[in-house]
Amino acid sequence: MSRCSYASRTAPSRRTPQRRRSRGAGGYPFATAPDDLSEPVVWRPELTAVTVILDAAPGEYESAAPVDPRALGALLADLAGIDGRHVIVADAAGEHRLWLREATPGRPLAAVIPLDKDFITRIASLLRFHRRLLGRAAGPLPRGWPLTAYRLARLDLMLRALDLRHAGATYRQIAAELGREDAARLPATEWKISAARSFVVRLVRDATALMKGDYRKLLRIR
Repeated sequence: MSRCSYASRTAPSRRTPQRRRSRGAGGYPFATAPDDLSEPVVWRPELTAVTVILDAAPGEYESAAPVDPRALGALLADLAGIDGRHVIVADAAGEHRLWLREATPGRPLAAVIPLDKDFITRIASLLRFHRRLLGRAAGPLPRGWPLTAYRLARLDLMLRALDLRHAGATYRQIAAELGREDAARLPATEWKISAARSFVVRLVRDATALMKGDYRKLLRIR
């Protein structure tokens, strides 16, 4: 099992990549599945509260301004689709993710803020982007985005444990592979109640849940 088989995501490309379905989740939260994961990833907007949604402004708002992402700085990603344009703008303080539902150049735009449980994060992301539009320092990304070093380290352990389990390794063998050789050499009775065994079991359990669709929770702000 490859490590990206359940962490499905998309990278922008100038060519039209073949669509590929992720395992276990009945679909994928992105436009395309990438072959090259070295490029910035464009997630489906409704799953990433840090994405600023821009659409055509109502006609009554004559003073609404258009947005040209290219004028804001380097574009780390620029992906056009039937649902609009998905852009990632570089910023020293943290990138800006934009979904331009109305991508017509020069068209006055308005921000769309869904009234969901991520409302506060969406507002914070919009305020960062607005400060960038005004030429001011955007400020830091919302707390919890991107993943912390601790969560990334645990995800790495989960992926390794799941790969080993799918290859036929026992929990004891997985513990040894993850650097817990001393615990793995415990007598059977002690091993069954050891903290090392419980840790490995949790890693495999949580990684299996991610593989079956919970990977999308990684996009949520905690």
